[in-house]
Amino acid sequence: MKQHTVIDSPYGPLTLVATDGVLSGLYMVGQRHRPAEEHFGDADDTPFGEAREQLEAYFAGESKDFDLPLHLDGTPFQRRVWEQLRLIPYGETRSYGQLAEILGNSGASRAVGLANGKNPVGIIVPCHRVVGADGGLTGYGGGLDRKRRLLDFERGAALFD
Repeated sequence: MKQHTVIDSPYGPLTLVATDGVLSGLYMVGQRHRPAEEHFGDADDTPFGEAREQLEAYFAGESKDFDLPLHLDGTPFQRRVWEQLRLIPYGETRSYGQLAEILGNSGASRAVGLANGKNPVGIIVPCHRVVGADGGLTGYGGGLDRKRRLLDFERGAALFD
């Protein structure tokens, strides 16, 4: 059973989706790989109390980590990439190549990028912390402006320029 709710954030409305009461999606407006609305289930705030609280604390600068159960549907490789994303410390970045090396296949940076782009729970699974080999901002499903703003926020820069 799927349910969803929409919450406000400094990055625009966020759609939270739960599968059987467990967070399975966090989608931004205009996000690449965003499922169609009919796949979000019924509108119901019930399963999202803890996720809402943790996101509010994150956006207020009061928390750097998320401790939520997640229901992540993906291939075994995608899930391994998403696990590694959760290990990137707040305010830091890793390159696609670094993640590929950590996963034991230094030639898999493109596959890491594709898995990163299909992350169904942005922000909480911090795919915005992955950058190009030269440190430059590369693709982000939520848009490069949002990626820059999230990274600036985590680095302590002003949220809005």
